Amino acid sequence: MTYPTVLIVGATGVVGHAALEHFAALPNWRVVTLSRRRPDLPPGFTGRHLSVDLLDPMACAQALQAVPEVSHVVYAALFEKPGLVKGWREDDQMQTNLVMLRNLLEPLLRPGHRLAHVSLLQGTKAYGVHLHPVAAPARESQPRDAHANFYWLQEDLLRALAAREGFGFTVFRPQLIFGDALGVAMNLIPVIGVYAALCLELGLPFSYPGGPSNLLEATDSRLLARALAWAAETPAARNQIFNITNGDVFVWRHVWPVLAQSLGVRMGADEPRSMARFLPAQAAVWDRIVARHGLRAPPLAGLLGESHHYADFCFGYHAKEAPPAVLVSTIKLRQAGFGDCIDTEQMFRDWFEILRNQSLLPPRAG
Repeated sequence: MTYPTVLIVGATGVVGHAALEHFAALPNWRVVTLSRRRPDLPPGFTGRHLSVDLLDPMACAQALQAVPEVSHVVYAALFEKPGLVKGWREDDQMQTNLVMLRNLLEPLLRPGHRLAHVSLLQGTKAYGVHLHPVAAPARESQPRDAHANFYWLQEDLLRALAAREGFGFTVFRPQLIFGDALGVAMNLIPVIGVYAALCLELGLPFSYPGGPSNLLEATDSRLLARALAWAAETPAARNQIFNITNGDVFVWRHVWPVLAQSLGVRMGADEPRSMARFLPAQAAVWDRIVARHGLRAPPLAGLLGESHHYADFCFGYHAKEAPPAVLVSTIKLRQAGFGDCIDTEQMFRDWFEILRNQSLLPPRAG
């Protein structure tokens, strides 16, 4: 019997790492990972890892020539610029992400390969959330938002290749994604955990650092990984776009006491503070925390990636007034057969506990 083989691209990222752990635990799936850095592999992992720079077409072709058995792709690779938000509107950032996907797919479509399905990730920037208010709820059936975005470039390429070669695809649009990956572009779990540890060390209250907050939805990376596995083999997911969220809503200011309790730190009154400026300035303090508790966490820059810039955006640090609610409909996904969900407050508790158990955050105070 020939088992399906999934290639997880961007396996060190917040989505890719969750997908790696989920697919590796499934029976009858073979797993190949691809990223520049070697990911943390689950215990007993029997798959393969390919160390490849997606901007190098020759390296991609050579590496993928050795794995003709790949039948499914989870594409979770992403190029972001330093500072993050500004780059979202810049053409070279968009073109780079397009080239990366093309360099990955073209070798997988050569004779001898058996590609059957590709899952691609977008997000609420597809609805222009970074540019203007969006309809509530945003739906997949809405016309494409008229702004330049690498999502459209990648999606158009994927649709054209799928129509020509006969493989299927699924596009997911999650809301804010949370997981345990470190040093990535957009993961707020390590940002919040480090901020709490620094507040405790410096004798500061764990104050909400953002500005006016709005109604949001979260997506646990573990939930998204389950959806990726579902889409890989479900006819109802073929050639479809799906929003995906945990299934509830939250407001940062309202969930902040839950975060404080989970992290064992003292709440304080709201105090706007730029994570992009405050956290890097505390690198030496973080080193002191790591040494005292014997953590295996990297230096602060390696832990944060660009996620501290993302925190300012998500917390509304620069906002003068509360922006409109950012809500997406998940009816289409549920009607197609995927109805899994997770409580967002429990999600935060889970991820902080996971990072503590991995010795990436200090033990809970109190």
